[in-house]
Amino acid sequence: MNGEKFTIRVNIADRYYPLTIARIEEESFRKMAKHINDTLLLYRQRYPGKETQDYMAMTLLQLATQVNQLKENTDISPVIEKITNLNKELEDFFVQEQVL
Repeated sequence: MNGEKFTIRVNIADRYYPLTIARIEEESFRKMAKHINDTLLLYRQRYPGKETQDYMAMTLLQLATQVNQLKENTDISPVIEKITNLNKELEDFFVQEQVL
């Protein structure tokens, strides 16, 4: 069953966190944990000597920025506005054509 819940343990920054998730989400959670650890390692190599909390904050900021960019890129309201305007122009055109 895809809705079945179970507990996994993910390792982030050498600490294990138990998560109760749906089976269908397991791969996504494990991939994200790997991505987080890879990003932490990158920051550790780039800025040695900091505390783990600093690397976590940098990683969180990077991921939050990526999420925000994705949200902005998927905003379809400008497209809907253009379509609405084009539809209005077409309606106006056909109304004028019927009068002539």
